Amino acid sequence: MSHADAIARGSRVSSAARPLRRVHGPSAVGGGWRRFVSLTWLIATTDFRLSYFGSVLGYLWSFMQPLLFFGVLYLVFAVILAGHFAKVRDFPVLLLMNIVLFSFFQQATGAAVASLVLRENLVRKMQFPRLVVPLAVVSTAAMQLVLNLLVVIVFMLVYGVTPRLSWLLLPFVLVPLWLLTSGAAMLLSSLYVRYRDIAPIWGVVSQALFYSSPIFILLDSVPQHYRRYYLFNPIAAILQQARHWMVGGKSPGGLSTATLIGGYGWLLVPVGIIVGTWALGYWVFSREAPRIAEEL
Repeated sequence: MSHADAIARGSRVSSAARPLRRVHGPSAVGGGWRRFVSLTWLIATTDFRLSYFGSVLGYLWSFMQPLLFFGVLYLVFAVILAGHFAKVRDFPVLLLMNIVLFSFFQQATGAAVASLVLRENLVRKMQFPRLVVPLAVVSTAAMQLVLNLLVVIVFMLVYGVTPRLSWLLLPFVLVPLWLLTSGAAMLLSSLYVRYRDIAPIWGVVSQALFYSSPIFILLDSVPQHYRRYYLFNPIAAILQQARHWMVGGKSPGGLSTATLIGGYGWLLVPVGIIVGTWALGYWVFSREAPRIAEEL
């Protein structure tokens, strides 16, 4: 055996003996936070610009949709049914604000469910961070939310609501709402890749949340001994705090969430649900991210 053959044989033996390195799929975040944020912003802004592309009214639909939905609900609950709703202070303002805030949660989570499947061409790219997809959906909905809140503020001024310094505290309502929404979006989108039943199930759950949150059935209608448990629903707690800061009032419905729920200790329940939802969503998504392309 020649010297060259011996070297080649030894090389083959050493290569065969060396264990193969396990190859992992791309992580949820990818190659760094700066690139991750840049990609999320790029996709979100592109989707927002394209959302009304080709329509006659264009971006006007972003203002008209919540107003039209508000008009239907107001006609039913404040005009046709009247009764209790007509006695609630600033009911039209509260109804529009609640619709806008809940619509952000409902539309963002609903669109995020199938987002990974619909973005299969991006998800299959080895260096693309998967978490960009559902968070871009939430970011697009957040842009819509900002425009809708401008409509709400203009409507409040026209309706005669006096501006208050507490309006500046509204971001402290929007941050937990974003955490809850993004956590649910991460969880739902990662599970939908494997379990397609998630879409119809979430459709029912989101409708149940709509009717069980203080959107048109305000806290004034809830019996006093049930109000604490009613506010364990994090969306109910968020909407109630928004009402307190934006409109206020001396009736039970105008008080802060902490007051109605029985103190800041009890407030930890909805806050814990919000943080827990985000943490669970991120954990599940991070575990599923390397296998998402294989499941598609």
